[in-house]
Amino acid sequence: MTLCYGAMAGLLLIIVCTFCISCALTLLLSRAGARMGMLDHPNARSLHDTPRPRTGGLAIWAGCLAGIAVLSVFSGTLAISLWPAAALAVVGVVALIDDRSHVPALWRLLVHGLAAGLLITGGWELRALHLPGFDIALGAGTGIALTMLLVVWMTNLYNFMDGIDGLAGGMAVCGFGTLGVLGLLGGDAHYAALCAMIAAAAAGFLLWNFPPAQIFMGDSGAAVLGLLAALLSLMADKIGLFPLWVGVLVFSPFVFDATVTVLRRAARRAPVWQAHREHYYQRLVQTGWTHRRVTLCAYGLMLICALVSVLAVRATPTGQWMLIGALALLFLSTIIAIRRRESRVRPSR
Repeated sequence: MTLCYGAMAGLLLIIVCTFCISCALTLLLSRAGARMGMLDHPNARSLHDTPRPRTGGLAIWAGCLAGIAVLSVFSGTLAISLWPAAALAVVGVVALIDDRSHVPALWRLLVHGLAAGLLITGGWELRALHLPGFDIALGAGTGIALTMLLVVWMTNLYNFMDGIDGLAGGMAVCGFGTLGVLGLLGGDAHYAALCAMIAAAAAGFLLWNFPPAQIFMGDSGAAVLGLLAALLSLMADKIGLFPLWVGVLVFSPFVFDATVTVLRRAARRAPVWQAHREHYYQRLVQTGWTHRRVTLCAYGLMLICALVSVLAVRATPTGQWMLIGALALLFLSTIIAIRRRESRVRPSR
């Protein structure tokens, strides 16, 4: 989709409207959450001590749907095709039911697998891994298996990381905003606009979710955002906009924390799907840091990953590996710093 100045102004207006719709609905839902029976009660995983509405996902949905509808009219084509829409609907509806009552973890996992299957049916499976400097061709079975793993894991890890005020909303604004920038750099205005609308809807929600939060996004927001992160990364890889690993790099603050934490729990045979407070951001809060301080530090990490991702798409293969290595060292240094703080705090308790 080629853009003139008028088209750019129109897209900017759509993005602003998406933000406003999400912002207004988040405020309304923060007041109506109790009446809707959708409250997040503290549990073994929680870091809050009073029930709060978890209806923010509905506001993010509404903002995105309104923007997608207008963008479809504006561009003359569907902003999102049938199979991805079906996958998002399935995950969103089941997550909403889970927010309202409860859906067992196994059933949620099966639904996420179904969503991955819908994306694969729509042709969004991996057929090769495009790594810095070389490609790895994938057989049909391997490509499908890796796609299933990516979609299911991204959908769940985003939910795992939605544990303190402002964290998941901030990752959505920074992550999808960065994907939008990468779309513009690659010359795909349609992709960029779609990502920008998701970021705008998340920003409208974040105004009321930033510490101290008045509302949470709930599973209906986190699971859908995780699925969108996987979908848009696969989409960019498929159309040659940028390779999948760049999309993973954009969301690496969440990917790294969730993956390392789950692997650590699995290594000691702790229940992987059981609620806990072992993610690194949760551990920082338990050492005495406020939600605001942890969230702002996480934003800094997200912005660094965003900058590295943008630099990586224009770098040589050697430069790309150096950037990946630098981020790995940054994550390792962060883990060491958190553990040192824990060792200093515990003796004083």
